Amino acid sequence: MESMNISTSVSEFIMVGFSTFGHFRPLIFMVLLVIYFLIIFGNLSISVLILYDRHLQTPMYLFISMFSFLEILFTTVSIPFMLTNIWKGEVQIEFSHCMLQMYLLHSWGITENYLLNIMAYDRMVAICDPLRYHVIMTSNHCTVLLLSCWLLGFTSPIVHLVSVLKLPFCGPNTINHLFCDLFPLLKLACTDTSYTFILNFLISLCIISGTFLFIILTYLKVIFTILKIRCMDGRKKAFSTCASHLTIVLLFYGSLAFIYIRPRVDYTPEYDKIIAINYSVLIPFLNPIIYSFRNREIKNALKKLLKRKKRFITTFMPHGQNIIIRS
Repeated sequence: MESMNISTSVSEFIMVGFSTFGHFRPLIFMVLLVIYFLIIFGNLSISVLILYDRHLQTPMYLFISMFSFLEILFTTVSIPFMLTNIWKGEVQIEFSHCMLQMYLLHSWGITENYLLNIMAYDRMVAICDPLRYHVIMTSNHCTVLLLSCWLLGFTSPIVHLVSVLKLPFCGPNTINHLFCDLFPLLKLACTDTSYTFILNFLISLCIISGTFLFIILTYLKVIFTILKIRCMDGRKKAFSTCASHLTIVLLFYGSLAFIYIRPRVDYTPEYDKIIAINYSVLIPFLNPIIYSFRNREIKNALKKLLKRKKRFITTFMPHGQNIIIRS
């Protein structure tokens, strides 16, 4: 590790992501703080609800629960750092902490990427081969798939991390971004980063385009299978089980395409910030909304939980027996 940083004299970076917003910083701080709490509450609620209700303990909802958990991890690394940035105007972050933040953001983002592929595969098996679904999607098979996601998520960003650690940082240390990320760091290196950029571009291109192509092929097979269903209600039910996942896929890969597989690095910092807010704030915020409002099973499970909670509170209230008799 020391040999890779031998030409690096920069010990810390200064993040000035929100300093240009001036008097709007307090408003942005409050809005982002509320959104962060809603992200944690919404995604945690989905995870707890799926673990609580035995009717939701199926492979599809297990993957949804894991995706919500990853959204919590991802936002916990990025949004509190943004909030500190807004509060102080600029944030100083040590070189090692910056590298760790970049690695974790890439790691959990890539894990989400592969998890979306598993969710697409699960829907394909459920719709195209329903009679063998429980034979194929066993608990052991699901466990292997999830472990594979985490393994690929932890190992894939190592190339990005090592390529940045090898670069010399000896001059400017001000990052005009919301958090430590690959391309803003490349702009600060005291050497030509063309090779590093091309290497990381090709890796990102292979991962994103390859997994997205798999999802497209999977859903083409799903669509062809659904179109063969003669019953209109059956078609609608089959499409409804895929609608939430497809919405998240389009938002997720749309953001990644704009930020990680673009052919050049000379985009404005404001452009980078808008895209970063989209995939680090907007998608985690929309995830529980999309899955809760468009999924009948989750809504029914939530109603049952609220009824049980209301019944519990009524039972243990003072004079609760009289209240129950009157109702």
